[in-house]
Amino acid sequence: QVQLVESGGGLVQPGGSLRLSCAASGRTFSTYAVGWFRQAPGKEREFVAVYLWSTGSTLYTDSVKGRFTISRDNAKNTVDLQMNSLKPEDTAVYYCAAKSSATGGVNYAARYNYWGQGTQVTVSS
Repeated sequence: QVQLVESGGGLVQPGGSLRLSCAASGRTFSTYAVGWFRQAPGKEREFVAVYLWSTGSTLYTDSVKGRFTISRDNAKNTVDLQMNSLKPEDTAVYYCAAKSSATGGVNYAARYNYWGQGTQVTVSS
């Protein structure tokens, strides 16, 4: 099985940047889709971005395109989310998740089998 740990969250001013990392234990990411989701208070969990480890394919939600980049770090065996030009509306708990690459629906939270504990991202002046 896969166990996920997120890191890199914190407090940043509007326009600033943060880099989140998702590390796995138990298994590698090689056969998985690894996604980032976020949930703000009072709102449902929403898809942010996904990285398909085996092919390098990526997908982003419209609100973060051009600002966020999802990528893999081969040296650390992590999937990272570089967040630039952060806005107050990006404030949320960010979760790393993983699912088998053989199953569809990479932008749907319900399709993911494994979840990290979440890391808080707060964008405020």
